Amino acid sequence: MSEEGYEDDPVVDEVRPYALTSGRTRSVIDLPLEARLTLEPSARHHSWPPEQLVTRIVEVCAQGASVAEVAAVVGSPLGVVRVLLGDLVRDGHVRVEATLRDGSSIGERHELIERTLSGLRAII
Repeated sequence: MSEEGYEDDPVVDEVRPYALTSGRTRSVIDLPLEARLTLEPSARHHSWPPEQLVTRIVEVCAQGASVAEVAAVVGSPLGVVRVLLGDLVRDGHVRVEATLRDGSSIGERHELIERTLSGLRAII
């Protein structure tokens, strides 16, 4: 307890999410939750700062995850992850794979549903 009778503020080890995005709340590109992400060669040769959220995001993208899966695996708010992913896409480090289109087959639609369910199960 301090002299005023209040407990000292706890030390916070994490940076606030809005600080990671410089206060931005929207991605520079539209990123659907189900969009699959893949790394471009530039990301593999880039020197990412260790123990940073962007580094963890890049590592998860290397596994071919969706936007929602990346947020779940790194344990950060979806909005923050979308903004950072948008920056990585804009800078040419991550590629967004095409999602469903009007002409998508029944098989493609079922595959998306299965991936979505699998991702949800992983979160729970």
